[in-house]
Amino acid sequence: MKKIQESAENYLETILILHQRNGSVRSIDIAAEMEFSKPSVSVAMKHLRERGHISVNHEGFISLTEEGRKIAEAVYERHLLFTRWLTSLGVPPELAAEDACRIEHVISEESFRAIQKHVDG
Repeated sequence: MKKIQESAENYLETILILHQRNGSVRSIDIAAEMEFSKPSVSVAMKHLRERGHISVNHEGFISLTEEGRKIAEAVYERHLLFTRWLTSLGVPPELAAEDACRIEHVISEESFRAIQKHVDG
């Protein structure tokens, strides 16, 4: 899996979460979830579509491609693990989720797997 920008990872993760929650995703849903402007989301969706991470149908519904889904699932897996781990260490849940969002993008795969092994036993 090739490395992409943190902002792109955040968009893909958000699309995954919204799809799981709502069953469908449009740009306006992403803008509301991320508290970004509709034009900013539109530009980001154009870039993600050009890079083959998403597809958009004629009604404006957004789907992850296979590559986009792999990236989104990997980022979300990291997010969930770090949130759970930090919370278990006594960090308040909201702060743990915020910190997990930052950590998930910068840690190497090797370090993540080592922490995952430790946390999951």
